[in-house]
Amino acid sequence: MISSPPPLLSWFDLARLEVPRVFCAAAKALELPPVSLTAYRAALSTGGPNDFYSNGDYWWPDPAAPGGLPYVRRDGQTNPANFNHHRLAIRRLRDAVAALGAAFAISRKNTYALKAAELLHVFFIDPATRMNPHLRYAQAIPGVSEGRGIGIIDTLHLIEIPVAIEAMSASPIFDANLVAGLRSWFAAYLDWMITSPNGRDEGAEKNNHAVAYWLQVAVFARFTGDERILAECRRQFKETFLPEQMAADGSFPAELRRTKPYAYSIFQLDNLVTLAQVLSRPGDELWDFESPSGRGVRRAVAFLSPFLADKTSWPLPPDVQAWDGWPTRSPALLFAGLAFGMASYVELWHRLPSDPVDEEVQRNLAITQPLLWLPFPSPEKGM
Repeated sequence: MISSPPPLLSWFDLARLEVPRVFCAAAKALELPPVSLTAYRAALSTGGPNDFYSNGDYWWPDPAAPGGLPYVRRDGQTNPANFNHHRLAIRRLRDAVAALGAAFAISRKNTYALKAAELLHVFFIDPATRMNPHLRYAQAIPGVSEGRGIGIIDTLHLIEIPVAIEAMSASPIFDANLVAGLRSWFAAYLDWMITSPNGRDEGAEKNNHAVAYWLQVAVFARFTGDERILAECRRQFKETFLPEQMAADGSFPAELRRTKPYAYSIFQLDNLVTLAQVLSRPGDELWDFESPSGRGVRRAVAFLSPFLADKTSWPLPPDVQAWDGWPTRSPALLFAGLAFGMASYVELWHRLPSDPVDEEVQRNLAITQPLLWLPFPSPEKGM
């Protein structure tokens, strides 16, 4: 076991670093009962038991209104009384399947693939327990809306499911029928995201919501082999996110205006960099792409990385929530460090704490197992 990362990590170097936390998480996942939305009925949902439901985070009962309706907004202040069970179910599933996928990638032990297949079948395939592939009732606001486009951000954690499935594709457990069923679910969800009014609204947002939306679209399109949609994802990255959401210094003005500018800036950077990781290909490396004014991934990471290294240098007031929980290991540092050959980014990633315990921080991290996001070595190569 190596105690500190080399200047540039190979897949095997990262695997050796991650072994303790991967196998600890995988051991917990092996004990996890099947996860299903149907175990948690949302009293205020207008959908059915298989339909995802959540409430808008920053919406609270109006103390001056009868019954508290309609709810009123308090930016940056999450209402602890909101229905959160379906979000947590998705996170539990993601945490478990990602850990099992990483453990299988390292060990090639089918025990991990077998458990992952059980969890995936219950959540995505079994008609009695599967989640319906849409988010019509996400981030509902009592007294205002039964579901909104910005609620699509609630499935951001699902982006680690396809990469975990791909990591386990070498196992005989993941046979053609299972993989076809999983691809079918993600294809249906992707179609809903692209064609529904809620999806179109979310994709056109002017802040982190659009980036998180197109990151989901990119991962699901790659998993289902939809090259047309992948091309649109690359266009959004080049023609919208860089010129319209990034300032000349690499910051994200829409996120800096929030009451949690530090957390939102990290969230936006992580997702933008992960888009570059997912969408880059030979001859079209988004790592190197810059807008005519010089805006690009390199500049965004250069802007935020000093504040990840030293939070006390952050020039704005502390976030109104979860300030003490940040920073944590940012996948942006790891992916950009490897792409740009920047050992300082990789070393900073390694120094930062992994596996945060703060609930608010956890829900802002789309990636728990970075090993799954790097190119896999051939099966015949061992640790």
